[in-house]
Amino acid sequence: MRIGIDARFYGPKTGGGGLGRYVAELVTHLEKIDSSNEYVLFLRKENFHECRVTRPNFTKRLVDVPWYSVAEQRLMPQEIALAKVNFMHFPHWNVPIFSRTPFLVTIHDLILLEDPTSAHATTRNAFVHGVKYAGFRMVLENAIHRSRHIITVSEYTKQSVLKHFRVKPQKVTVIHNGVVKPSEGGGVSLRGLGVVEPYVLAVGNRYPHKNLETLIYAFAPVFAKHQSASLVLAGRHDVFTERLMKLTKKLGLPEHAVRFVNLPSDDELGALYRHASLLAFPSKLEGFGIPPLEAMCVGTPVMSSTASCLPEILSNAALYTDPDDDDKMTEIMLKAIEDPQALRPFVERGHERVNHFRWDTTAKQTLETYLRFGSRRL
Repeated sequence: MRIGIDARFYGPKTGGGGLGRYVAELVTHLEKIDSSNEYVLFLRKENFHECRVTRPNFTKRLVDVPWYSVAEQRLMPQEIALAKVNFMHFPHWNVPIFSRTPFLVTIHDLILLEDPTSAHATTRNAFVHGVKYAGFRMVLENAIHRSRHIITVSEYTKQSVLKHFRVKPQKVTVIHNGVVKPSEGGGVSLRGLGVVEPYVLAVGNRYPHKNLETLIYAFAPVFAKHQSASLVLAGRHDVFTERLMKLTKKLGLPEHAVRFVNLPSDDELGALYRHASLLAFPSKLEGFGIPPLEAMCVGTPVMSSTASCLPEILSNAALYTDPDDDDKMTEIMLKAIEDPQALRPFVERGHERVNHFRWDTTAKQTLETYLRFGSRRL
């Protein structure tokens, strides 16, 4: 078979955290296990050279088309047709409506449907947001109903797909993501990042569903008791960061109490994970949740919300709290700072839990899905 993969999201720097990592790791591990089928990887200028192929059955095709754009809908169908692939794998819901090539799609989450406050995650006016949301629904409906098969990264996301769309359960296969152990972080100075131990760490974007406002409210009593402690938020500096900064001032928290680390490098992130007293993941909605597993890889205990897929992914290896229970969050953060030995059982279970999530397994199961649903005639 000649298989096309829309790899324009390839790499965390270009495609953003989880989705970029998913595409890069999937491609890398498919290359290791499949020498029989041909693959065409559609890439943008930003990641064309970052994606290095080593086998002759993998070729790269430059298609410098932005995702979520009119150009994507207009140009991608002809690029796919010119590549003469038997079917496509789209790793996200942004499938070109007018493409006639059979395809499989991966749905990571349906946060824009599940979160009733998702409109607050836009910086655009209500009209522009409404137009974009209508376009999102149209493209998503196309991806769900016209796909030969759907891959989801968790059982929670599968059930979300079944709840929102009329598809048969057998059309959806759950294939978990893998996890990569964070960098050793050698040579990184935490003080250079403005970070001093002890600290609680949160990693990822700062959209409203990440629930960082509640985390900041919960951290205020921790800082009142331990003024050497801090909360470190590692991610992209954006308009949502500005809102969180205003909240810290409102609560009277000094600048050193809540540190915002903008776009840490892999080494910096590795160092932040390894020296944290606790990784806080209070999210109200997730499709999978990679940061808690990365923290578990290096022996950092994890506080997670009980929302969405998180208990499914983290099992008994995390300390759980309701996403709205800031008192419980405060209690867990204090425990991590005052009595870290009490969290050792969670650290040990975390080391065991991460063994369930391997990218070679993800690639093997994805290849089996290609062979099962990609080769048959419509």
